[in-house]
Amino acid sequence: MSTICMALSVLRKISLITATLMTAAVAFSLGSAHAEYPDRPVTIVACFPAGGGTDLAVRMIHVELGKALGQPVIIENRGGAGGSVGTGAVARATPDGYTLLSCSSAFVVNPSLYANVSYDPIKDFIPIMVIGASPNVFVVPAQSKIQTMRELIAEAKANPGKMNWTSPGVGTTPQLAGELLKLKLGLEMTHIPYAGAGPANNAVLAGLVDFYVANYGSLTGLLNSGKVRPVAVTSKKRWPDLPDVPTLDELGVKDAESDTFQGVLAPAGTPQPVIDRLAKEMSTILADPEMQAKYVKLGLPVVAEGPAAFKARIEREVPMYKEVIDKAGLKIKN
Repeated sequence: MSTICMALSVLRKISLITATLMTAAVAFSLGSAHAEYPDRPVTIVACFPAGGGTDLAVRMIHVELGKALGQPVIIENRGGAGGSVGTGAVARATPDGYTLLSCSSAFVVNPSLYANVSYDPIKDFIPIMVIGASPNVFVVPAQSKIQTMRELIAEAKANPGKMNWTSPGVGTTPQLAGELLKLKLGLEMTHIPYAGAGPANNAVLAGLVDFYVANYGSLTGLLNSGKVRPVAVTSKKRWPDLPDVPTLDELGVKDAESDTFQGVLAPAGTPQPVIDRLAKEMSTILADPEMQAKYVKLGLPVVAEGPAAFKARIEREVPMYKEVIDKAGLKIKN
């Protein structure tokens, strides 16, 4: 009996040692996988067509990011449904750091704007980096009698329903900035939708609308030529390139801050070491003065908000835009 007991004891010890070695081997394997990331090309899905702001924002850094990671970074454009098609595809991608998303503020707007969206902006993604952001700007045609935002608001209050305005399109952050102003001040104004910034610009220049709300980056040409007059910005502080233009907050319109951001995210479940590595490399690239100058020319000043700040932005903006969209009745059936 003693011999049998001894044999069983030896077998138990061998089993315990084997199990310990297997656990250590798995842990080492996982640790090595994180340490070696990436060992193949990384794809960033831009959720809008090539040539647009979301595409250009990530193309500005993808080569340098590839150099920093030691693997090529490939940009894949997957537009559709205001950015929701590409975003939904990345939400369902394997969370290993090899498929990332480049998206604009549409990321936080679309879940409330569209009737059917295949992603949850908070649960389905891990924020990595806000590359840059531009405020929205309220402008009037150069020939307008309106000189200031206070005059614009006074005119709207004195003539309910008679003032017309436009934006680059339904559901864009500029339109939502205008709708937010209406809600905050109880104004009655008519939004005239145009299919994009080009047609909207033409309407402003032709004097077909009383004012226009657009992203700063898309307005630089009109502003520099003096064809429109800026009367307010939606940034937290006065915009450096428009030092004489007040913020809505300065004018007494509280909690109306908005902008259009461009950022990079990963599917939920992506390992934290991978997120940390990507955020670190992007932050280093965006800190370069020459790179920052390139983004300024693009009309998208660098923000470089990392994972924590980006997460806070998303959690703040999703309910903010939902309230505006619901109250303005802007739901789009898709």
